[in-house]
Amino acid sequence: MIRQLLYSFLVFSLLLFSCKSKTHTGSRVEIARSEYESSLRKLFNKKGIDYEQCEIYLRAFKFEETLEVWAKNKSDETFRLIKNYDFCTNSGKLGPKRREGDRQIPEGIYHINRFNPQSRFYLSLGLNYPNESDVFFADKTQPGSDIFIHGACVSVGCIAITNDKIKELYTLASQAQSNGQTMIRVDIFPIQFDNEISVTHLNEVSDYQLNKLFWKNIEEVFYDFENTKQLREIQVNEKGKYMLL
Repeated sequence: MIRQLLYSFLVFSLLLFSCKSKTHTGSRVEIARSEYESSLRKLFNKKGIDYEQCEIYLRAFKFEETLEVWAKNKSDETFRLIKNYDFCTNSGKLGPKRREGDRQIPEGIYHINRFNPQSRFYLSLGLNYPNESDVFFADKTQPGSDIFIHGACVSVGCIAITNDKIKELYTLASQAQSNGQTMIRVDIFPIQFDNEISVTHLNEVSDYQLNKLFWKNIEEVFYDFENTKQLREIQVNEKGKYMLL
């Protein structure tokens, strides 16, 4: 009887330990951190930024298919470019998202509003689309939703950067949040407005006249950061326009 009880206790203990170990070390977030935190710390040290005190800013360009990562120390005034992630694939065309199912990657000023550790596309960072500007311009009943930066290599309106890259970015965004950054801003532009080739292409797209005023508006936001490397507060007015404060 005693031998049977000891055996049962041993089996139970092994099962309990096994389950806890698998849950902790096998989670996608833990795997991502174990693979990329060390290299991120080295990169930030090289850039002169304290990984434990960093804040980040993300800036995406649809035509160039690139997502920039900027960072700074909390005590710093200006951001520094840390690295770029190429899109793995693209979706839609140049121009903002205006309705559900249009396959458009949004354009505008957003922030990360949720972390999804169990995404269908490995890991994902949700954006607050539709924001106040989108609500003003987009379809009133079906503006669309669930826009993410995620892994894999498929997109119907999201920014896909592969599993390996989202592991690194998710780890960094989680660290910034742990450091106390309550809002990680993500600006999405159709093009790099200071690139002559990009601007020429934008002027030739079929929807240029339709989106001209909107693009002029977010171009102001682009140049404000480009010239200062600082993030100014932005509000949306009663006409859906982004206003720098």
